[in-house]
Amino acid sequence: MNNGLAGTGALLRLALRRDRVMMPVWTLVTALMVVSMPGSLGSVYATAAERARAAASMNANSSMRALYGPVFDDSLGALTAWRGGVYAAVLAAAMSLVIVVRHTREEEETGRQELLSAAMVGRRAPLTAALLAALVANACVALLVAAGLAGQGAPGAVALGLAVAATGMFFACTAAIAAQLTESARAAKGITAAALGAAFVLKAAGDAGTGGGRSALTWASPLGWVENVRAFAAERWWVLLLFAAAVTVQAGAAYALAGRRDLGMSFLPSRPGPAEGRLGTAGALAWRLQRGSVLGWSAGFLIAGVVFGGMADGAADLVGDNDRTREIIERMGGQSGSGAQGALTDAFLATMAGMFGMVAALYAVSAVLRLSGEESGGRAEPLLANAVGRLRWAGGHLAVAFGGSALILLLAGLGLALGHGREPGAVIGATLAQLPAVWLIGALAALLYGAVPQYAAAAWGVAGGALALGWVGPALNLPQAVLNLSPFAHLPRLPGAQALDPAPLLVLTALAAALTAAGLGTLRRRDMIA
Repeated sequence: MNNGLAGTGALLRLALRRDRVMMPVWTLVTALMVVSMPGSLGSVYATAAERARAAASMNANSSMRALYGPVFDDSLGALTAWRGGVYAAVLAAAMSLVIVVRHTREEEETGRQELLSAAMVGRRAPLTAALLAALVANACVALLVAAGLAGQGAPGAVALGLAVAATGMFFACTAAIAAQLTESARAAKGITAAALGAAFVLKAAGDAGTGGGRSALTWASPLGWVENVRAFAAERWWVLLLFAAAVTVQAGAAYALAGRRDLGMSFLPSRPGPAEGRLGTAGALAWRLQRGSVLGWSAGFLIAGVVFGGMADGAADLVGDNDRTREIIERMGGQSGSGAQGALTDAFLATMAGMFGMVAALYAVSAVLRLSGEESGGRAEPLLANAVGRLRWAGGHLAVAFGGSALILLLAGLGLALGHGREPGAVIGATLAQLPAVWLIGALAALLYGAVPQYAAAAWGVAGGALALGWVGPALNLPQAVLNLSPFAHLPRLPGAQALDPAPLLVLTALAAALTAAGLGTLRRRDMIA
């Protein structure tokens, strides 16, 4: 074996063991999102004529093309690929970037890689093990998607599964390059996430302007390649060669960079700070550490709000007289009434407000768990050895987490109002009404970190479960008792005719405050990680 790859097998087994919970859950959720769609779409569009009308309506709506892409055929398989293919690819990409950065740059940042490298571990073994771990995860996604959709047509099922997995490997290699360029895991994740966001914007811009996925902007995006594989619609297998070429080039670049730097170093070193400190409080330090994340989420929510707001007026036309679709929107977003367009538009806006809230919970968990990263990385210990107490230190990060959640939801509501062209008060109120549930999930993350820091990452499962229940649950017609497991199910559905009931908002806020206090109390008493 080449000495540069010595120890790859052991590192791969270690990576798979460390990700034995996160990886199976992520792959199952990604695959389930796709596999569950034929059943839900079949109940919405029961006949070929209904599916044909729906496909024509989607292709005629530029906002829907920007969001989901063009529809290439009116079969259930093709509609599944249209509705879930790109979004499953985004989830696979996010999973892959987390895996690769976690087992490369994060290992170096925490010092664990230095200990491992003292044994018989080759220079390129960590990168190889990380990419192989991502390959295992994406192969599982491809197998689950292909097996779950085989009844809709084996060639299309295999094509869609491979396209989703190939997208994951594309961004796994992008993350591998970013891990060589930067000194921090957070920066590597940010660069890769920005590349993923840019890919979605390119695809959306291309699809909005030109139907059929023919735009040069669509072809400039790997997410555009997913839809142009045309699963279940005269598959274009040769498009998968684009993924293969891009993965090969990126992997080669990552290996070349890995061989030209020292352990712990990077090609884009961090800029040294000022000779004298300018941060006078723990809260100011927390804001300095997390401001990039807050600003990035804020910009994304504002832009997404404008896009979804522009789609609101067309919601009634797209739904038409389809009772099943109307029922799904009603369960997700509120009462749609007897068919009045204004009532259905309000229900659509309420659905979008709820989705923004559930995604904001992911931000809240990320911001709260920055405490765990600071502790495990050894950066909290020098700070706490001085006059800064644990509560002040943790309180600064929690203030950024909870305040940042309010900011991004405020901007999401503003974007919805701007895109829809209506008075902003009601729409902003609808998004801000999601805050108690977001804060509750963030508070649970704070409690887990304070009480059992080794299991703090379980907060991601809570936030992901709430998102899955809100996204897929109504379409699968899950019992209301199951949907009620999510705190978002207890919030008032605004805007709309439903009167605002402050009771659930107050109860959820009180629970969030109690869990936060409990988390700070347990943090104050426990030992910090050495």
